[in-house]
Amino acid sequence: MTTEEIEAVAKQDGPATPDRTPEPAKRKSSEGGVLNVFSHGILIVWGLMVGVPLLWVAWSAFKDSNGILTDPWGLPTVLHWENWSNAWEDANMGQYFVNTAIIVGGSVIGTMVLGSMAAYVLARFEFPGNRFIYYLFVAGMSFPVFMLVIPLFFVMRDFPGSSLLATYHGLILVYIAYSLPFTVFFMTAFFRTLPATVAEAALIDGASHSRTFFQVMLPMAKPGLISIGIFNFLGQWNQYLLPMVLNQQEDKYVLTQGLAMIALQQGYENDWGALMAGMMIAMLPVLVVYAIFQRQVQSGLTAGALK
Repeated sequence: MTTEEIEAVAKQDGPATPDRTPEPAKRKSSEGGVLNVFSHGILIVWGLMVGVPLLWVAWSAFKDSNGILTDPWGLPTVLHWENWSNAWEDANMGQYFVNTAIIVGGSVIGTMVLGSMAAYVLARFEFPGNRFIYYLFVAGMSFPVFMLVIPLFFVMRDFPGSSLLATYHGLILVYIAYSLPFTVFFMTAFFRTLPATVAEAALIDGASHSRTFFQVMLPMAKPGLISIGIFNFLGQWNQYLLPMVLNQQEDKYVLTQGLAMIALQQGYENDWGALMAGMMIAMLPVLVVYAIFQRQVQSGLTAGALK
């Protein structure tokens, strides 16, 4: 093709088509980009606020007291592993850890069993007072725990038979009662998203209501159970006010009480490295549990929206 023929074809095609994107679409795209940058900036700032103190405690747990006081932001030149043994044995962090594991383990299991059973009944069965009971649980979430501790102390002290103060089972019962409102609220909404036809088919096949719940509906609610279980574990593991008021016996202290006592009394003869190691002992189980069940937590929170 000659040069004249190419120029003729170009003239026939005309000038390049201008951008015909509607103006509102351009404006929405621009606003979305600004919002995206803003949200990412907030997340980065929040991540630094949470992550930097955590990393500081982690590397300070391997430094001696002199290194922490003279160069608090410097990395440890020598790893002082004895800080961990001092915290575990000399400061009784091992005993506090066992106490916390027993109390939180029992309370999380009790909360999940009782909360899921109550939520299933409220979500699946219509009976007089259903909504009233449900809103009682919802109201329990708004009740300040600070107004509860004093009357709760006297109730547990004067409990018929024997005092529940400074006992494993007493604190387990309090933790269960403290966590039930949100558990019932969350699981009721989750059970409503599950198909009712599955439970009806199990009942037609001859299964009882209890068997239908434990063998059919509860396994289907696994994502929600894992999500609310993690929330309950985090809240109960880090609980400080309730054990501080209801658990005054030192050999029954939980981790939060032990750390507070060490910090207030300046334990270890100013052995700040061991104090940092104690803080890491308290934080590691929470980090490990969340790292393991992170995907299940996310799927449980979004399951209702997807359905």
